[in-house]
Amino acid sequence: MVNALLRAEAVGKSYSLKGERIDVLRDVDLTVRAGEITALVGRSGSGKTTLLHILGLLAAPDRGRVLVGEADMSGLGDGALADVRRRRIGFVFQAYSLLPQHSALRNVLLPHAGPRARGEERARGLLDRVGLAGRARHAPGELSGGEQQRVALARALINDPPVVLADEPTGNLDEAAERVLLGLFRELADEGRAVVLVTHDPAVSDAADVVHRLDSGVLAPEGSAA
Repeated sequence: MVNALLRAEAVGKSYSLKGERIDVLRDVDLTVRAGEITALVGRSGSGKTTLLHILGLLAAPDRGRVLVGEADMSGLGDGALADVRRRRIGFVFQAYSLLPQHSALRNVLLPHAGPRARGEERARGLLDRVGLAGRARHAPGELSGGEQQRVALARALINDPPVVLADEPTGNLDEAAERVLLGLFRELADEGRAVVLVTHDPAVSDAADVVHRLDSGVLAPEGSAA
């Protein structure tokens, strides 16, 4: 499939609650393409974050499969999945997930796979790209919410992944910080990456190229946001 960097095929996920089966995702098919921002929208509890975690190889589907490029992730062990995540997928968490005892630079550098000197040079370059070159030595507690989110984005890019996933990336940001972050996501897509954003924010879905809505675990395209 041309330009498909990430795919979910007939993905299902269920949980048991007081003996009752709850289908969180039902036969979800999704293709994420290079050069596009894809937004996943829907009410709370619709399965958006669960789907994002499955796409990011942080959780396994009960049914169906996930393909990264043309490679089927089914049956891979934890070590192999971690290696694919490290090389191919950058994840930006809603609550930033920065380590408070480390500087911004150290937080960005931590996932780097390769020589430390090269990683530090890249980490500094990424902080400069997100407008935080002067904040490299600051701890997360010394940064605003928007700055912390940009550090988290820089960390997600440290291994130059072709796919970037973000869970409610603007949920805690003011309007100015949101515009900066959305501009960065657009740059990443324009470079040929695939960007997937889970959001409740109309400004984010408006900025996407493709919007899909999850409703009771069923994914349906809303079409192009352009």
